[in-house]
Parts: sequence; C-alpha cells; structure tokens
Amino acid sequence: MKELRIIPVHGVAMVHEGDDLVTFLLDALGEQDETLADHDLVVVTSKVVSKSEGRVVPYDGTEEHKVALVEAESVRVLRRRGALRITETAHGFVNANAGVDLSNTDAGTAVLLPKDPDRSARRFRNEVARRCGVDIAVVITDTFGRVWRNGVTDVALGSAGLRPVLDLRGTTDANGRMLDATEVAIADEIAGAANLVLGKDQGTPFAIFRGLDDSYFGEGSVKQHIVRSPSDDLFR
Repeated sequence: MKELRIIPVHGVAMVHEGDDLVTFLLDALGEQDETLADHDLVVVTSKVVSKSEGRVVPYDGTEEHKVALVEAESVRVLRRRGALRITETAHGFVNANAGVDLSNTDAGTAVLLPKDPDRSARRFRNEVARRCGVDIAVVITDTFGRVWRNGVTDVALGSAGLRPVLDLRGTTDANGRMLDATEVAIADEIAGAANLVLGKDQGTPFAIFRGLDDSYFGEGSVKQHIVRSPSDDLFR
C-alpha cells in the first residue's frame, strides 16, 4: 500500500426512517465532484443506518426509561453501575448500554443499533453496484469504549465486500520469524481511522477509503469473523 486517502463526505441531509442512504451518499459526492470507483470502501455510521431502518424509539428522558431500553436490547448484563450497563447484545457485541444512543437524535427519542449490520452493509453495497456499476466494500461503524483503556474509538458493526480480519498466521515477519497468532482486525482499523475525519459534531456520516490493498477485499462479515465466540473468550 503506497498511499491511502480517507475522504469525508459532507453536506448530507438529516436522515429519517425510509430514507435511501445510497441516494444521500451519491448526491453528496456529486456536490464534491467525487465519484465512486472499484475497490473504494465506504464507511457508513450506524446512526444513519438505524435512522433509515426505523430503529428510533420514544425516550422520556429518565434514567429508568434508559435502563429499560438498554436491557430490552441486551441478552446479558455483565456489569451495573447506576444507570450504566455493560451488556452483550443479540449481535454478540459487548459494549456500554447496548449501543442505545441519545446523541444527534430528536428530543424525546433514542436510537438503537441496526438489527443486522452485516445485512445492511450487503444491501448498501449491492445497491451501489446496481446504480454505479462499481465493486466497492462497505463498513458500518459505531463508537465503543475499550476495556482497561480510556477514550472511545469507532469499530466495525457490519461489513460487506471486505475481509474483516486479515489472517497472517503461517506467514513470516520482517526477520523471517513465523507468525502463529497474528490476525489483524482490518474492519476495526478502518472504522477507527474513519472517525478521524467524520467527527461527532459535524453531521458527516460517510467517508470514502481509496487506495486500500487488494488483499483486503473479499468475502466475510463482522459477526462471523470479528465477534469472538464464547468458547474462545477467556473473559466469559
């Protein structure tokens, strides 16, 4: 990989249930005199995916209601502190408050995570291919905290057209030593990098990655390749 560009897509209108995200992306790209090309990768924030898919629910502003929403979105609660919950969602994600989001949404509402982010990514990718005739990859992202580390970063919730994990086991490092455990979370690295240009206060839900190595593209999903199974997790 010689050069990698990350292009924020500005000027996207407020998203509501039923809105066509591909149209929003293509219209905004047109305003920037940009077009999509083969092996571009489109990052889409989960917030706009959820809004377009109707994953917005009433919220009365109380801690009790927030906890009820969080626990309804959880299959397991790992920790409790006040109104904070660390939970496991039906997707297999372990995160704070099941991803229930109160930011950048209308007053009196909360946004839930997409039901199936991998499927949402596939639909987005297929629609771009149908309209534009280009083969792209898609990563849907959200902001997570990290165990034992301060600060948040974006991670991948869903993907399509991308190998979410690059398996380097069986290859050698720069010194010729065999790698026996190295699997690189490409989708999460892309999500974190995209967040540098998206920003939380700019209303910029799309970014384009251009220049990714061809080896990153292929079949896979976040649920299948990134979410660790309980049998392999030392912390469950």
